[in-house]
Amino acid sequence: MNSYDFLITGGRVIDPANRRDDNLDVAIKGGCIAAVAAGLNPQDAAEVYDAAGQLVVPGLVDLHMHGYERVTPIGIDVDHYCLGRGVTTAVDAGSAGFATFPGFRAFAVERVRTRLLAFLHISRVGLAFAGLGGDGETPGELESPRFANVDGCVQCIEENRDVVIGVKIRLSSSIADNGRNEAEAYRKALEASAEVKLPLMVHYNFSTVPMDECLGQLRRGDILTHCFHGFPNTIINPETRAIDARVRQARQTGVIMDVGHGQGSFNWTVAQLARADGFWPDSLGSDLHSGTCEGPAYDVPTVMTRLLHLGMPLVDVIRAATLAPAKAIGWDDRIGTLGVGREADVTILSLEEVDIDLEDCQSQLRRITQRVVPRAVWRAGQRVQTTSPEAFPNPKTIEAQARWWSRLIIRDEEPPAGAAVEGSICS
Repeated sequence: MNSYDFLITGGRVIDPANRRDDNLDVAIKGGCIAAVAAGLNPQDAAEVYDAAGQLVVPGLVDLHMHGYERVTPIGIDVDHYCLGRGVTTAVDAGSAGFATFPGFRAFAVERVRTRLLAFLHISRVGLAFAGLGGDGETPGELESPRFANVDGCVQCIEENRDVVIGVKIRLSSSIADNGRNEAEAYRKALEASAEVKLPLMVHYNFSTVPMDECLGQLRRGDILTHCFHGFPNTIINPETRAIDARVRQARQTGVIMDVGHGQGSFNWTVAQLARADGFWPDSLGSDLHSGTCEGPAYDVPTVMTRLLHLGMPLVDVIRAATLAPAKAIGWDDRIGTLGVGREADVTILSLEEVDIDLEDCQSQLRRITQRVVPRAVWRAGQRVQTTSPEAFPNPKTIEAQARWWSRLIIRDEEPPAGAAVEGSICS
């Protein structure tokens, strides 16, 4: 009988949780990590994966995505776009509210191989009918103040703490009756998260809530997502082109800065200004949904690719896609690590040499020379088939997204092709 079910040999193991960065072997037995050491014997394993020249990391953790497929307008196939790209734990960012959570649990959480957790929306309906907002017709999840409900939110969380890891709110005027309901809904979201003692994730752009009030009320462990967008409420002070002092104060308070890439919230210009100011994100949430999964976000490895291009050190990029989001949701004792005895969630990545233009959410381009690509994935000790984008980069999404460039307040000096059309977007 073999000692191990799988043995991953010869790769560079990067495991920030255990301060490992070395050429090591990783053994899997009975769905758990059995050993991490040099020189393990391949003859002791039923199957061997040769990871020479590749990175062996804990299963990636996506802090921000939308996985209520076919029920919400923006839900995606979680196993295809997350697990197939190396994300073994995905955290849905508010697709369900307390009135729709039973369905989310039954038809999403319990039907996918990916470990699917959730922020519960303060709106009782979650994103059941809400799109991205801003089209003038689609109502948002906070169109009525009665949608935001503390008691229902708290009760649902208490009954589902094995899945729900926090509270979510979107602060954008277009999904809250032209902003009239934003402040009160925010007060309720803060109240609910405080009562259950879990983090609040805040989406913040095109909002009527002043930055002082938004960031000033966040507490240690709360999460500001979409931190690199270039629309109103950006982290960059438009006058100084540096990180806004209120954002720095929030980080000092302990607020977590999440990329939350999405369809509109990663801007090369903002990210480069942040880098110049020594400001890196804490976590690399993708905000994958139906409008982003085939570009401009694509997947978590592509978000990692963008941060590597900006100069974020590789080990820090791995940390921001594994240990940091695991800590943010209080699950670092279970996920985001290759610790012996832990469930065997393992991702193999390669750094491919490329020479391509990679877009941001408004089709501003940067020439990249390396790309993070998932090569193999194990979820709870079982190997999973990897998947790839239909096109990379995707010319259709590059053409479509350019029209939002004119709405940016932080942007490149020259517009991308096709950027003359006015519009608005808030996710």
